Parts: sequence; C-alpha cells; structure tokens
Amino acid sequence: MTDSRPPLWLLAELTYRCPLQCPYCSNPLDMAGIDAELDTESWCRVMAEARRLGAAQLGFSGGEPLLRPDLETLVAEGRRLGYYTNLITSAVGMNSARVAALREAGLDHIQISFQASSAELNNALAGSDKAFAQKCAMAAEVKRQGYPMVLNFVIHRHNIDQLAQMLELATALQADYVELANAQFYGWALHNREQLLPSRAQLQRAEATARAYREKLGKKMQIIFVVPDYYEKRPKACMNGWGSIFLTIAPDGTALPCHSAAVLPIDFPNVKQHSIEYIWQHSPGFNHFRGNQWMREPCRSCPEQAQDFGGCRCQAYLLTGEAANADPVCDKSPHHRQIVDIIAASQSGQSCRHDLLLRNMRNSRALLRGRPGS
Repeated sequence: MTDSRPPLWLLAELTYRCPLQCPYCSNPLDMAGIDAELDTESWCRVMAEARRLGAAQLGFSGGEPLLRPDLETLVAEGRRLGYYTNLITSAVGMNSARVAALREAGLDHIQISFQASSAELNNALAGSDKAFAQKCAMAAEVKRQGYPMVLNFVIHRHNIDQLAQMLELATALQADYVELANAQFYGWALHNREQLLPSRAQLQRAEATARAYREKLGKKMQIIFVVPDYYEKRPKACMNGWGSIFLTIAPDGTALPCHSAAVLPIDFPNVKQHSIEYIWQHSPGFNHFRGNQWMREPCRSCPEQAQDFGGCRCQAYLLTGEAANADPVCDKSPHHRQIVDIIAASQSGQSCRHDLLLRNMRNSRALLRGRPGS
C-alpha cells in the first residue's frame, strides 16, 4: 500500500558523534559500526525532496548536531526551503557567536537538554565535568538572543526525585517550555533499564510535583510531563502511526519511520539509493506496518486500534521478539506480564546485573564484540 499523506516532520540525525555519554541515549548500541555520515549536498537534496513532498517541520539532532561544521549551511537551506527549523542540542560546543550564526541562518527554535538540576549529578550522567556550567551559560545566551527558552530533562530513577529542583532551575533560567520526559527504553536506555526505571512511588511523587508547579507558575512556563510507557495501561500512539507523519534520516542515510526503527529486522531504504518520494510512498520498509492488515489479535478486533495503532512496533519487538505482536504495555496484550514482571523486579531492587553503561564509541565497540563494558 502507499500513503497519500505527506511526512509532516523530517528529523535529520546529522551525526551519532557526541561529547556527552548519557546512559539513556536513544542512539543505537551499534553506532560505532554505522557508515560514514551524509555530506552537505546529500542533506540538502533530502531536505528539498521532503519539502516538495509536503514536510513542514525540520529537526536537527544527533548525537550532537553542533559537531557538524555545516550546521549553519543546512539551517540556512532549511529556511530557504520554507521549513520551521528546530535544533535539539546538549549545548556543549555552543557559544554566543554560534548562537548568533544560527540565528542569522534562520534557525527558529533551540531545545537544550539537561541531565539533572545539580552540577554533580548532571556531569556524572553526561560524563563531562564541565557540561552543567556550559548548559546554564548557553541557556541564558539563547534567551538573551531572543529565542524562546525550551529545556528538556530526561527523567529516570537517578534524578526523578530532583524534579522540584529541576523546575526551580528552569524558573531561574526563565524557561518558557520545560519537557520532563521519562526515559523511554530503546537504545542505550534499554541496555540500562534495570538502573533507570523509576519506582511507582517515585513516579507518583514526580507527577504531583509537576502538577503543583503548573498551578504555581500558571502561564509563565509550560510544563510537559511524559510518563514512562511501562506504567501506562494502554500504549502510546507511536509516531501517530507507522509511516504517517514522521520521517527520520539516520546519519548514514537510512530512512526510518521513527528514530528507533533500525532495531527491527526490516530492510529500510537509504537516501543514497532512493528518492524521498519512493521511500515514503512505495518502499516496503515504510509500508510494513501501515494500516491495520498486519495486526494480530487482540489488536485486529480492538475498538481502540484507531487511537493507538497497536502501540510501538520497536517495543513489541524488543520485548517479545516479534514486531507484529501487541505492544506489551497494553494490558490487553498476551505479553503484558513481561511489563508487570519488569516493574516488580525494579521495585524489589534485585534486578540490576551491571552498572550504568555510558554511551560512547568505546562501549559501542565492546557491545559489538559481545563484551559489554570491556
């Protein structure tokens, strides 16, 4: 089947290189084995083809997109093509001159990520003793240069009890939007899940804190709290449906319906060999889970399938070994017991078999060799 709807959001994962080593990163574990990155000309072609197809939002991410010396060139081309452009960054490698250059190039939006509210924990999770100070300085600089202040905190067991302090930091930095996004378990986060999954009590306290700050701050700061999938009774409508809105291009040119889909045993197309039109409309990879013909029970006859599309294909595959199964997060899924058992093991504190594995090329190579952490 083909899809007549255009991709609305193009995510350009420019590189998997990053100066930080966050143990919850969604980048693939085998990133050390990824082929060379697309060059400037190839990215410009991809952006133009996606725009002609109808894409309107353009995100630059990684890894750390600031490591690409052609970032300003790509931003300027995105502006010329008519995209609304968004930079998702750690702010490490940024300075006032680069913020100004990105603004001159036409960048519309910058989101800065933090690991925690304290320098000690932030830097430990990032694997850098200077990261926190740099983030605070660049958040202030982004605000000074006229951008809305958009902050992201990835929440997990090690920092969720600092939620009030995170929101105080966001207030001090005059944030306009704050995303408190509980870790979703793909990539490095899945490998470190035993160390990262918060307890139910922690989650309940965090939700109460977020509600209290919403009431306290009102319209001064928008607070978005993303609950971890494992604590839901129904799965998320992952990417608003497979191949429906989102088009991700990995650093090597692989085209994906979401940034985690490379984990699936599907032959996804590459922009080096195919046009965006072919990829979106006709490629087997993008048509694999479109519609509902692929669904098994209980999804096939579920009245909620139009709302959640059967949930996340990557999560189904990673937890059950079969991507077409119902997402185990759903309590109607025959595999839901896996989620119950994972949460129970996490609450007991008896499930941790290894320390947090930091996301870096050395550890990626070790995992590729089958010797984690060596």
